[in-house]
Amino acid sequence: MDTLTSKQRSARMRLVKSVDTKPELKLKRLVRNLGYPPRKNKTVVIGKPDIVFAGRRCAIFLHGCFWHRHVCHAGQRTPKSRVQFWKNKFTSNVNRDKFVASQLKKNGWRALVVWECELKNPAKVSRRVKRFLNA
Repeated sequence: MDTLTSKQRSARMRLVKSVDTKPELKLKRLVRNLGYPPRKNKTVVIGKPDIVFAGRRCAIFLHGCFWHRHVCHAGQRTPKSRVQFWKNKFTSNVNRDKFVASQLKKNGWRALVVWECELKNPAKVSRRVKRFLNA
């Protein structure tokens, strides 16, 4: 059972941003510093990647650990209320991620997933992104 009223839940959910989040801005800054001007949220590319390099047919996704079920601590946490709802939501997100990855590959695109927790080590992420874009 939800511990918040529907009005309180609605107010809280309005605070959740979908674009230009702090981790997303950090990743874009990192990519820009590597000398690659990032293009954001190309809706014509399946899955709505966070950064798109259409000429290279490359897409970079920044996945939140909680929402996309990373193996880190944040990705293993499940809310205590409405447990079945959250299990279904997480399963749906993971299945959609797999579908998007397969469709991109099928259409000749390469995709890189950067996990939110990985941004704690920007040097490592920079190396991964550089290798990905230069491949």
